[in-house]
Amino acid sequence: MLSRLEIENIAIIESAAIEFGGGFNVLTGETGAGKSIVIDSISAVLGERTSRELIRTDCEKARVSAEFRHCCRAADDVLKTLEIDPMPDGSLLLQRIMYQDGRNSCRINGVPATVGMLKTVGDTLVSIHGQQDSHSLLTPDTHCAMIDSFAGNGPLLDLCKDGFEALTQLKSQLDELTANESQKARLSEMLAYQIEELEAARIKPGEREELTAKRNRFVHTGRIAEELQAALQALAGGEENGGVTGCAIAAAAHLSSAARLFPDMEPLAASASDIVYSAQELQTALNSALNSLEMAPGELEETESRLDELYKLSVKYGETEEDMLAFLDGARKELEAIEFSAQRAHSLKAEIEKIREQTEKIADELSARRKKAGEEFCLRVRRELSYLDMPNVVFMLRQSAKNLSADGIDNIEFALSANTGEEPKPLSKIASGGELSRIMLAIRSVFSAGSENETLIFDEIDTGISGRAANKVAVKLRSAAAGRQVICVTHLAQIAAAADNHYEISKSVTGGKTYTKVEKLDYEGRKRALAVIIGGLEITSAQLESAEEMLAQAGVSNK
Repeated sequence: MLSRLEIENIAIIESAAIEFGGGFNVLTGETGAGKSIVIDSISAVLGERTSRELIRTDCEKARVSAEFRHCCRAADDVLKTLEIDPMPDGSLLLQRIMYQDGRNSCRINGVPATVGMLKTVGDTLVSIHGQQDSHSLLTPDTHCAMIDSFAGNGPLLDLCKDGFEALTQLKSQLDELTANESQKARLSEMLAYQIEELEAARIKPGEREELTAKRNRFVHTGRIAEELQAALQALAGGEENGGVTGCAIAAAAHLSSAARLFPDMEPLAASASDIVYSAQELQTALNSALNSLEMAPGELEETESRLDELYKLSVKYGETEEDMLAFLDGARKELEAIEFSAQRAHSLKAEIEKIREQTEKIADELSARRKKAGEEFCLRVRRELSYLDMPNVVFMLRQSAKNLSADGIDNIEFALSANTGEEPKPLSKIASGGELSRIMLAIRSVFSAGSENETLIFDEIDTGISGRAANKVAVKLRSAAAGRQVICVTHLAQIAAAADNHYEISKSVTGGKTYTKVEKLDYEGRKRALAVIIGGLEITSAQLESAEEMLAQAGVSNK
């Protein structure tokens, strides 16, 4: 249970320390005194989201500290998971400091922690129910969540959600693959044509350069032959001159003869011999070159035709042979991807059908569990409402089918008939504020029966309730506090009188600033607080007697 709460610089509370007791605790005070701020402070230290506006004006930071004793097993298990040791006295201490710049400093039993860790621990310690929870009953989406919680459908709901998300992703992939099928068919046909044309061309890198050189040789064959013949004649000589080769042979012979007479001439003779060999080799090469100039019939036309083919392909697929071959490789890959997409689409359809069947099976099981749990849940809520002065109430669950979604195949909505002879209708159509408050209290009573949370907090759960119904709510809240701690913010004297511990919250203005004080009331203080609730600021003896009578009826005496 929550044993001590310390608050610093939260809204209009500069500093407050509250020692809570076990059983039924109430907070009363005039409107705007800061009752709900106490609840907001508890929410903050439990790791709930907060706003910087919660920090008191002109303060850099705010601090909340909460001490819990006799914690439930679930809280101990969470601490073990977080590897945080209990306090020496067995208590549990949560602390949170909130700064104006948005930073948070949190501790659990003195160990640095995150806001998320506070929330993980806090969820096992306290359950808070405020006015917004009653209004949430008007939204059918919350009804399904309540039934799932009551039925323990969490694991099954997770499976359904995972299956639906997987189904959605697969459908999205299939839509992308099957989009613009006609366009893909046209593209596939064009790619196949391009690939066939390029493959048939058998393009080789450097081919055009080689063919261009060959064509140039063919075009200038006559001129080349003339020049080669002249060179050959210069080497071989003719009738009128011996030519370079003949002269070189004669020179080599003379030098050889001289070397026999004068050995120092041998290097010159050797050089002359080399010239002879070179001239003879050159002469042989020229003869080969002249022979090579001869071309087969139509060879020039074939060369021109091939060059023309390569030019036309380069216009479509790339300037160089390398560019055209790269285009061919890209076209092959693109066509392969299109062909693979058809196979992938077929595979996706099979996978979608498989996951759809699995998810629908899970959704069917979820629906059956909701129906069974809904009947039991509504029965228990009707019993609670009957006690809360709604004896003729009809509270039922309407379950209808919808398309498969992340939460299954059910539309779930509560329907209510508060008066005999009236057809049950959606809560949003007919439920009054007081009825909503009692319905929420009944629902929370059903849930708390199996809850391990030791502390239940109700923030003005009594809105719209008065008279006999208020007495019934008071008894119900006190009953809920049996074996656990209940903290309730209330404006009703009947509920305040039924409490085991009564705390009054008041505010005052000093030095142009508003300050809030929290005080635990003794018997006389409770009488005066109840008298104020009953009749206002002017307390009369009759109001005090009425307050004393209410306390007596609740079993509270001045001892």
